[in-house]
Amino acid sequence: MSDKNIFNIENLGAPTYRSPLQLSTVEGDHIFNFVSESDRLVFDLSMDYYNHCLNDGESPICMEQAGPRQDIFFDAKNATAAIVTCGGLCPGINNVIRGLVMALHYFYGVKKIVGIPYGYEGLNPEKGHELVELTPDKVKDIHQFGGTFLGSSRGGQDVSVMVDTLESNKIDMLFAIGGDGTLKGVNAIGEEISKRDAKISVVGIPKTIDNDIDLIDESFGFQTAFDVASPILRDAHNEATGAYNGISIIKLMGRDSGFIAASAALAMPVVNFVLVPEMNFSLEGENGFFAALEQRLLQKKHAVIVVAEGAGQQLFKERQIVTDASGNVQHEDIGVFLKEKISEYFKGKSPVTIKYIDPSYIVRCAPANSSDSVYCSRLAYHAVHGAMAGKTKFVASRVNNRYVYIPISEVTKKRKKIDLEGEFWFSVLQSTGQPFFLG
Repeated sequence: MSDKNIFNIENLGAPTYRSPLQLSTVEGDHIFNFVSESDRLVFDLSMDYYNHCLNDGESPICMEQAGPRQDIFFDAKNATAAIVTCGGLCPGINNVIRGLVMALHYFYGVKKIVGIPYGYEGLNPEKGHELVELTPDKVKDIHQFGGTFLGSSRGGQDVSVMVDTLESNKIDMLFAIGGDGTLKGVNAIGEEISKRDAKISVVGIPKTIDNDIDLIDESFGFQTAFDVASPILRDAHNEATGAYNGISIIKLMGRDSGFIAASAALAMPVVNFVLVPEMNFSLEGENGFFAALEQRLLQKKHAVIVVAEGAGQQLFKERQIVTDASGNVQHEDIGVFLKEKISEYFKGKSPVTIKYIDPSYIVRCAPANSSDSVYCSRLAYHAVHGAMAGKTKFVASRVNNRYVYIPISEVTKKRKKIDLEGEFWFSVLQSTGQPFFLG
């Protein structure tokens, strides 16, 4: 990365209103200070990058620190905010909705907050969805439940139509909660708003259960996902040990990144094999998966296999590429495939008992755990602070354990994946005992 302005955040204009927040500008008075527009946090904390900047006399690439500004862009008492949730379900969505409403209402005094039902469909009048009024009383308890209070959908709508709807409803701020497709969609909305020279802030709160949003530490809901999955792995292990040559196969979510499968296996260290999209593996051969599984059964008489939904797609020889409404490739069912192939391999060799478990929808519909609840609230608060300051086309998130604003265009350039040469994956291999390579 050589462009020092890569993480600069766009602004709608100069802030002309004083924040209603009673914060400080003085260090040492035991009151939280407003964040200055000049406050930056270094993106790359490695020693190599430090030495590079030192030797070349360069300033490090920095990110804008998130938080409340002393001067804001919108007149809060006359502003209107809208919230939309898109894509697949994920723990913590309702926590974010609640946090946004509470922050807008109680921190800044925003009187009109609306929810857009069923994702971006709600911004298309032809779909017939009415905007939902959101008040603190309406959302006060929604954090106790999974799913989304507003409903969701996949796929985009005509950008021009969506912006027309925002303008006709006099929306000043749009908060979009969603993953890669949602963020690209709200960035496109922001670009259309810029073309019209309209003063509408668009903000993304990164949501993906797979934890595959690039640059950020972690997506909300991910901690809950592998927390909920972990006891399922424990019970699957109990099932496997209850039969001679018992095999439990558990398929977890992870379309292109295997973080849930790998993290759940680390959290519940009874797993013997973790198969993720980042690794290619073969079934047959001296060093293939079947040989490793057979050796495991000879030694321990049982095995637990965790497979991410996007793993092993190269094994489907006549695969037809089909995409969903969000443009994501629909993968073949690797879990069912493995069960059938393992059964065929051991037929005539040793008797095996195979149990296949797919808890994906239980996992993604769970309410947020304590860790995610805290994270969701803080993301919501920072998103509101940024929007009220007139910032636009950004996501609020955490990098290097500090809250920052990042241009949406940067986090959507590529998907985050497990580094097979990194310490995290090495920890998984140490926990499971599986070989570095299967094939």
